[in-house]
Amino acid sequence: MLVARRYRFSASHRLHSPQLTDEKNRALYGKCNNPFGHGHDYVLEVVVQGEPDNITGLIVPVSKLDALVRTAVLADYENKFMNAEIPTYATVVPTTENVTSDIHCRLRAAWPSDFAGTSLATVRIWETKRNIVESNGTRKELAV
Repeated sequence: MLVARRYRFSASHRLHSPQLTDEKNRALYGKCNNPFGHGHDYVLEVVVQGEPDNITGLIVPVSKLDALVRTAVLADYENKFMNAEIPTYATVVPTTENVTSDIHCRLRAAWPSDFAGTSLATVRIWETKRNIVESNGTRKELAV
């Protein structure tokens, strides 16, 4: 069985790869290459897989999942300029693909032992209504 929980956070970023010329960055990332960055109101969806507990009927207590997401993700991402304030993005372009992968890795690494019998199935991020990225954790951790 799967349970999904959604969270919102605001953050900004600039899409710019130092391995490309300024001209190629502008052509590839368009307005997202603005030197001053730009922001989004992201929607993060965390999907947990498991079977409901026989006593509580829950796969995972929502309050505990909320606390995990707050400490492992939102505390670092909320109202941040990712390129400058999140160490991962000092060397990695903060595309939604990379953000989704990083968040998946953070949650997997912080997964509490008292969530026994559960696993993190997927992490999904809506950057915009048209741009949605999902990670199932099969990607290698980001190089930092």
